Amino acid sequence: MVARIRHFLLFAALGVVGTLMQYTVLVALVQGTGANPVLASTLGFLAGAVVNYMLARTIAFRSSKPHHEAATKFFLVAGVGLCLTALLMTGFIAGLGLPYLLAQVLTTGLVLFWHYAGNTLWTFREAKTA
Repeated sequence: MVARIRHFLLFAALGVVGTLMQYTVLVALVQGTGANPVLASTLGFLAGAVVNYMLARTIAFRSSKPHHEAATKFFLVAGVGLCLTALLMTGFIAGLGLPYLLAQVLTTGLVLFWHYAGNTLWTFREAKTA
């Protein structure tokens, strides 16, 4: 149990780097160009996903899976996370009237659990040897 918590915390800490990329894109697009916050969040999410893949593969999971296998699974998990992000951002902003940065923080915290579970149980799970 302690090892699982440590692993989750490592995954989350590494995810901060990708999240910083996401927030940078989000704020730059909203503040710099007046882009729609949901669209800006989605584009930021994609940029952050690339960073998170490399960190998760090399550091958090130390995976030896070929990129074509790991990346395909990672980005499918991320794709579901992207849909969750868009839905949550829309609900928090349009539905609840929250400011976009608060909505993004809440969304990030919630979607983190999806990413960890998907990547632990599927993307980087090593096949058991007989």
